Amino acid sequence: MGTPEFAVPSLRVLIESADDVIAVVAQPDKPKGRGRKLTPPPTKVLAEEYNIPVLQPERIRAEEFLEELKELNPDLICVTAYGKILPKDLLELPQYGCINVHASLLPKYRGAAPINWAVVRGEGETGVTTILMDEGMDTGDMLLRRGIQIQDEDDAGSLFAKLSDLGGELLLETIAQLKERGLNPIKQDESQASYAPMLKKSDGEINWEKSALEIWNLIRGMNPWPGTFTRLGNKSLKIFSSGVVNYRGKPAEVLESVSGTLIVACGEGALEILELQLEGGKRLDVKAFLSGRKIDKGAILGS
Repeated sequence: MGTPEFAVPSLRVLIESADDVIAVVAQPDKPKGRGRKLTPPPTKVLAEEYNIPVLQPERIRAEEFLEELKELNPDLICVTAYGKILPKDLLELPQYGCINVHASLLPKYRGAAPINWAVVRGEGETGVTTILMDEGMDTGDMLLRRGIQIQDEDDAGSLFAKLSDLGGELLLETIAQLKERGLNPIKQDESQASYAPMLKKSDGEINWEKSALEIWNLIRGMNPWPGTFTRLGNKSLKIFSSGVVNYRGKPAEVLESVSGTLIVACGEGALEILELQLEGGKRLDVKAFLSGRKIDKGAILGS
């Protein structure tokens, strides 16, 4: 069970393993693009390449869907970014239960956007955890965990790619140990739990009163979606990449705007903006941007 691109490596390793993937469950096709054309989720595309049946229930709790699963009689259900909380009847259906691949080192960052929030909150490490699912949101007993360092050059997009591949590897390892009865589920420590709520576009708005380090982490954590933004006059200004520099000034004030250098003061330190896009314009590096549009030193960004 899985829907977006993140789930594809998990499905691929299962297809390539010695086990029999008897069905894939994904969310329904969604309209995309300007033409609002119905587009299948990435897991469905992969499943159809291998002639694997795909189920796309509108309602996960629908009785007819549960009956379909009962007829399939799976030994194990693997869940990676499916996008819905599974009901008890479904969780209890397979002999070996339901294993979830979650993109954080649980119990930290339960929820819909663990990769993004780990970067936004300045974590130095993240990873993948496999759990034996229960009725809660990422609250099941832990099976295996594997961590990776978050590098300065990482953003949510690069970590997404790394962790989706790692998730596939860890899922395969979890199933192998499950067959050998070598797994000892571990209860999550509720006192260490934190949450990673679903992202909204408004989460990307820059508050220049925060430190340069916090804003730098926000820019990395919100890339590629929903992106970070501020305002330049009456237009939205998107910021895609930046660096922390040792300047001081009034928060949101442009301290330097010359020779391909754009520096904005923060609550602590300053941010050097490296790649940006003005509403109605193209995404550009700062040198190309400033060659076509002047931003006065002393200008104030934001609402």
